[in-house]
Amino acid sequence: MANTTKTQISYADLKALMEKSQSLFLVDVRTKEEVDGGCIPGSIHVPVDTVETAFALDSDEFKAKYGVAKPSLDAPELVFHCQMGRRGQAATDKALALGFQSARNYAGGYKEWSEKEGK
Repeated sequence: MANTTKTQISYADLKALMEKSQSLFLVDVRTKEEVDGGCIPGSIHVPVDTVETAFALDSDEFKAKYGVAKPSLDAPELVFHCQMGRRGQAATDKALALGFQSARNYAGGYKEWSEKEGK
């Protein structure tokens, strides 16, 4: 199991990345029904049970399926999230196993985001 201390980021960390980073790649791993109820701006939807398959696609296939360029293995700001943290951590662990060296989980998930953003 990955060291979750190094693979988790906080609400403040995510807000800072959203404001300053040009390379943030934010992945929402919740179900379609959950995403339809609201999402963090700028996130792309890749359900947790498809993360391994999605991130193993070649770059052209990934772009065709998700409409964005696939992050590189050394992408500095690849962040996964779910509703409360557990599925986001599972997705982060899968990405790390595929070689995405800096994959991280926003542990507070959409629940914390929506509470702090007043959504």
